Amino acid sequence: MADANAHGAQRVAAANAVQLIDGRRYLRLHLSPQQCSGRLRLEKAISISAECIYQHAYQDKATGGDLVSYLRCQKVRRKRYASGQERRGVLKNRIGIEQRPTVVDKRSRIGDWEGDTVIGKGHQGVLVTLVGRKSRYTLACQLDSRHSAKVTPAIIALLRPHKAKCKTLTFDNGKEFSEHEFIAQCLKARVYFAHPYCSWEHGLNENHNGLLRQFFPKQTNLLKVSQDEVNEAVYRLNHRPRKCLGYRTPHEVFYRLKMTPLKLPTDALCS
Repeated sequence: MADANAHGAQRVAAANAVQLIDGRRYLRLHLSPQQCSGRLRLEKAISISAECIYQHAYQDKATGGDLVSYLRCQKVRRKRYASGQERRGVLKNRIGIEQRPTVVDKRSRIGDWEGDTVIGKGHQGVLVTLVGRKSRYTLACQLDSRHSAKVTPAIIALLRPHKAKCKTLTFDNGKEFSEHEFIAQCLKARVYFAHPYCSWEHGLNENHNGLLRQFFPKQTNLLKVSQDEVNEAVYRLNHRPRKCLGYRTPHEVFYRLKMTPLKLPTDALCS
């Protein structure tokens, strides 16, 4: 009986070790422990808790490993408000978010996007970012300035390959979006603007900009960041399973693909 119990314990330990190997592999893809756990349950019917993965990462650190460096931490974000008053002026012919179709709020279709910019340290360089509201699919482009003359063609270039999946865009009131009518004309889409200092009205894009900061922290000079580096970060985000998508990836949802095991990006896949 003792031998049987010992053999059973060994089988359990071996199974746990295999699960942790999969957990380690997905953690190195910059997935959170919760995302690792949910994706493995969906992919391989493996049941390993997020807490178990956390504990393993810190045990690995104690033995000199680097797994803990792949864990993300979230800091409290402090925002400046101005009693709802826009200090940058009003964009010409802007259409407010209150006129946006209610179907956009439901996130029930592919084709509704939110756009924003991420500014580098000391206003050095900028990332133009676009996120699909339903799929969480991300597009991004590195620029040396957030002037509308640079931002406008960047947005059009990012979305032109997906023109058939572009129905609406929602921006904040930054001057970089002042050529919104030209963007709408080129993409045959409707453009809407959130109310001043109401970041929650385009919170999805704000959140995804925070995810990009994992790769490009606030002290980063974005003039020194290459488009290839941006492409790799975007690839990782688009191939990261999301709890809100049932642990499917934005890439799978956007392109309506069958689920496949996750893998590290290559130069060919980052384009």
